[in-house]
Parts: sequence; structure tokens; C-alpha cells
Amino acid sequence: MKRNAFLALCMGASLAMPGITSCKQQAAENTGEDMLTMIVGSYAPAQEEGIRLFAFNQRTGQMDSIGGVKGIENPSFLIVTDDHKRIYAVGENGSHNSTAHLIAYDGDNHTLTVCDTQRVEGAAPCHVALTPDSTHLLTANYHGGRGSALSRGKDGRLEPPTVAQFSGSGPDSTRQEQAHLHYIYFSPDGRYLMANDLGSDCIRMFPLEKGCEALSDTAVWTQATLEPGSGPRHATWNKTGNRLYVIDELKGDVVVMGYADGKLSQLQSIQADTAGARGSADIHLSPDGRHLYASNRLQADGIAIFNVDEATGLITRIGYQPTGPHPRNFAISPNGRVVGVACRDNHRIEVYSRNEQTGLLTPTGEGAEMKRPVVVKMW
Repeated sequence: MKRNAFLALCMGASLAMPGITSCKQQAAENTGEDMLTMIVGSYAPAQEEGIRLFAFNQRTGQMDSIGGVKGIENPSFLIVTDDHKRIYAVGENGSHNSTAHLIAYDGDNHTLTVCDTQRVEGAAPCHVALTPDSTHLLTANYHGGRGSALSRGKDGRLEPPTVAQFSGSGPDSTRQEQAHLHYIYFSPDGRYLMANDLGSDCIRMFPLEKGCEALSDTAVWTQATLEPGSGPRHATWNKTGNRLYVIDELKGDVVVMGYADGKLSQLQSIQADTAGARGSADIHLSPDGRHLYASNRLQADGIAIFNVDEATGLITRIGYQPTGPHPRNFAISPNGRVVGVACRDNHRIEVYSRNEQTGLLTPTGEGAEMKRPVVVKMW
């Protein structure tokens, strides 16, 4: 099969991927709607396949490796463009070698090719996002409290970043000695770039009408303040865009916030981590919006499960599913029936079935081995 024109422009050699034939044979035995592509990032050295591809059956949870790519140190978080042809991954390293990478994906041949690399001018980039207009790639840099905006060319390549430098701290002198950006995203009305600052207990908000070139002007940023010592980490919006669900890493609670006219207000706080481990991580709503899930690490590792009130958006805790150690990130399949969990410390992606009525999770026994997996995406 011919590679697309974009891949022809890329630098570097594509890697031949094992297992493609057997995967295609298996896919033929399933419906097209069942078979997805899963991509997983990890903490891996550059000489190993730190990003791996899997054929994923969202009906059964079965996973089969179909390839990967080397050359990136600690590709701990990544995103996939809407056309599934380009992937952006961070290299989560120190201040002198933290990077953002453009990777081309050839879906016909299941090959990944690293095409471009830029420094992000910040330490430990741990999350990445594209602006709504796709003109910039943004990174949240945990150490040093920096946010970076890298302009994208028409071919997807990246320019050197504009950097926003934040100051601040919280009451935890060990975990909140400085600003720590951990998650970067957008308001549903497209008005604001938002960044969860674990170190300063706030959600920072940048008016996108200013343009990403003005990102470094921290005077134009506003913020919503959370409880001191809470440590906001990840977040997710409901479909109507009037409720934001934030997982606090240190306090271990889920905060439900209302959003209107460019302002956030806290409506509810309920514990996800009842062990006091101070390691809550990721948060997602089910595709039908009826249930909310939040992962917890360091003690009693697992996923807290909540009902979501359709009228108010408030939540009620209904269950807890233990997982392998250190469930850093997870993803719910588009059909809402299975959940893939990156369990970093047992080097495995675990798969759980989801009861669409009750929201509860059950181990399927399916999954795949991978060294220190961190992030899971599927399409």
C-alpha cells in the first residue's frame, strides 16, 4: 500500500511492525465496530519502544501488539489528531532535554515515524494538548511551573515555544514548594486555555482571544482557587459544558465545579481516595455521561466510581475497583463497555468491562505487557 504524502515528507525511517498479518486475520473475525487502535505511552529509554500500538477489541477487551516506535525518551503523554494521522508526544525529562515530538501514523501499514522534535523550554512536560484551531501545541511542564505553546506549520511541524512562567506555592512544603502545571485544556466555549496548577492549588485561565503569542504575559491570566493543599491534577468536562470535574492529587477528592460566563464555582467535593495516599491521578466520564471514574495510586490502588445526577451534575460514590499498582491513566472505549488502565508499576495495561447500567467495573483478564505504561488512547 502506498504511504500518504505526509509520510513522504517525514524524516527518519519507519519501523516494520510485527504481528500485522495475524491481527488482520483476527480483525476479519470481528465486526469493524468492535476493532479499535490503541496507542500507549510510557516511561522508557529512547532505545526501547516507548510508544506501542495495539489492535483492541472493544467488545471483548482483547489486545494484540501491532508495532511501536523508538527514539523518544520517556514519552509519557501523547495525543492523536482527529484524522489519526499525526501523534504528538512529550519527552518528559529535565529542563535541558524535555521535548515535544511529531509522529506520523500510517494506518494502512501500522507504522509510526518520528518526524520532528522541539525542546519545550521547561522541565518534565507531563501533558499535551492542541488548541481548538489546531495552530498550537501546548504542554504543561510540571517542574518549574511553565506552560509552553509551540506553533504548528501546515505539515504539523513545530516551531520553538512561547513560554509562560508561573510562581506560587501551597501548604505542602514537599509537594507544593513551587508551581506545578499538570494538565492543560480548554473551556467548552473555546474562550479560555486552562491549566491545573498542583503546586499553587488553582486553575489558571488564559483568554484565547489574546492569542498564544501572548501566553508569556502572565498578567492576563486569571485563576480559580481551590482548597489549600488540594493539588488539582486532571479534569474533565460534561457534554453540556456547564460542569467541570477535577481530581485533586493530594487531597484525593473529586471537585465538581460549575462554569458560566467564563467563571468557575465549586459545587461539591467528594472523596475518591479514602486511604489518604495523596496519589490520585486521572478522571473521565463515561460516554453516556452517567458515571464518573477517578484513579488512585500509592495505597489501595484502583478506580473510584460515581453516579452522576443528570439534572444537577453532582456525583454520588457507588463503588471502587482495585487495579494493578499505580494506575496513572485510563481510557474508556467509545462504546462505553470496556476500560483500559495503564498500571505503571506492574508493567501492564489491564482491561475491565463496564456495566453500562450500574457503572461498576469487572476484570476481564485481558490486557498486555508493556514496560511502565503511562497513558492510553484509543480510536
